[in-house]
Amino acid sequence: MLAGERLTADPSGALLWPAGETLAVADLHLEKGSHFARHGRLLPPYDTRATLERLQAVIERLRPRRVLCLGDSFHDADAAARLDGADRARLAHLTALTEWVWITGNHDPRPPAGLGGTAAAEVRAGPLIFRHRAETGAVGEVSGHFHPVAAIRVSGRRVRDRCFAGDGRRLILPAFGAYAGGLNVLDPALDGVLARPFEVHLLARGRVHRFPAARLAPDGG
Repeated sequence: MLAGERLTADPSGALLWPAGETLAVADLHLEKGSHFARHGRLLPPYDTRATLERLQAVIERLRPRRVLCLGDSFHDADAAARLDGADRARLAHLTALTEWVWITGNHDPRPPAGLGGTAAAEVRAGPLIFRHRAETGAVGEVSGHFHPVAAIRVSGRRVRDRCFAGDGRRLILPAFGAYAGGLNVLDPALDGVLARPFEVHLLARGRVHRFPAARLAPDGG
């Protein structure tokens, strides 16, 4: 629950708000692989396709009326120009299926035109606020930006994976992009963003697992 609204953390890393018929995803970072390739780090150039295939599967399964992409959907200003024809066509198909909003992020302050959807700095709907980066004092806020992951020891082994992180006032979504990476929720960068005690919904083996912050381990711990 957030601001009195029931939200569902999907194992894919997407968030469903059933009452608002809304699906939210954060940090797609499309064309991150090609960005690194241009700078001498050769990665398999399939991250955009993998990300869009997963997103299409979630949309077809949950059938939202509206899709909100919470910023950093494109890894850089030239990312859209590097989309190949098949990925561009898939993206155009997806944006035509629903009311689609590109929320601006620090990587994509001006989402590219010609790919469908509309752009906004944030979306306010009922008691909820959807934006890219958490703001101090916000209540009912859904955001991305931090790419949260959590680590926990279970049955003598360490599990580390993407997670949703919330403190009752706000919820931070995991990065949806295939190459997005992650930041441990216990990292000092999140001090002051998530109030203690917070909890996470850890994504592991196709399921969502709920843990309090007290159960979590830092990286290297």
